[in-house]
Amino acid sequence: SLSLLDTNLPAEAEPELRSFIAKRLTKGALFEGMGNVASVGLSIPEYKVGCYYCRFQQENLLEMATLESDINAPEYVVCFLGGSEKEDTFRLELDKYVQSLKINLDLEKKTLETCVNPYLRSWFENAICPIQRVVQLFQEKLTFLLHAALSYTPVEVKKADERTEKDISRFLAAASLQGLVQEGTMTSLCIAMTEEQHKSMIIDCSGPQPQLHNAGSNRFCEDWMHAFVNGAEGGNPFLFRQILENFKLKAIQDINNLKRFIRQAEMNHYALFKCYMFLKNCGSGDILLKIVKVEHAEMPEARNVVTALEEFMRETSVA
Repeated sequence: SLSLLDTNLPAEAEPELRSFIAKRLTKGALFEGMGNVASVGLSIPEYKVGCYYCRFQQENLLEMATLESDINAPEYVVCFLGGSEKEDTFRLELDKYVQSLKINLDLEKKTLETCVNPYLRSWFENAICPIQRVVQLFQEKLTFLLHAALSYTPVEVKKADERTEKDISRFLAAASLQGLVQEGTMTSLCIAMTEEQHKSMIIDCSGPQPQLHNAGSNRFCEDWMHAFVNGAEGGNPFLFRQILENFKLKAIQDINNLKRFIRQAEMNHYALFKCYMFLKNCGSGDILLKIVKVEHAEMPEARNVVTALEEFMRETSVA
């Protein structure tokens, strides 16, 4: 059975949402801690809306239940409703948002009213809008943030308020290739970038506009920065997230193309020239070369190709 804990839905729509969730529970379609997004028909406002829903158990009560097997930890389902199913693009962020609720949930009435209810009502502002706020804050300087995320450059944020610091951290996490490249590669890249002489990129938020130090950029990140800035006029957070996903997809495609050229270059000198031309023209050759260098560190033939490419790129930059 489902008991209502808190909602700001109109009274007419709440039973319809409860019926939808009950059917999903009956089918066993809700896994603990893993959210889903679906379209739900409600009489208010009389059209289908996107619904993110996630089942979870309270953290401290779950521990108690494992210690005393006869105690069943109560389970909860949290639902966030938006204008469409576009919430799916932020599903991982919403999962983390629910995870934080799960850890801090205390159902005493006083805590429910002062902490839990405000937390639930601010889901859109806190989980969906950070990318949009970062784009609006950095504008053309966003290119340096994209470059740092793509190259795994350490970033230090100074003199920022708590929300801005969290927004920047979330943007960097969303823009990085974490989960899209091998975990070992990512770890090695982080170590390599930390050891480089230019150290961390510093973001100073003491003034009205952030000031950046030790920042890097390339043509690839500059081109994508313009896509974000041009999209800022509409103010749609889902558009920004889609641009960010396209940015990462293009970066992964470029990495895969370079890897293919390197495999060909192990046997063919003309393919080595193709590698060089690709790096020169793709706009992000500086980052791609570092990524493949880490990935091919244990492969002698490929490592020789990467070393030759590094020399070519160095000679070109000097010339």
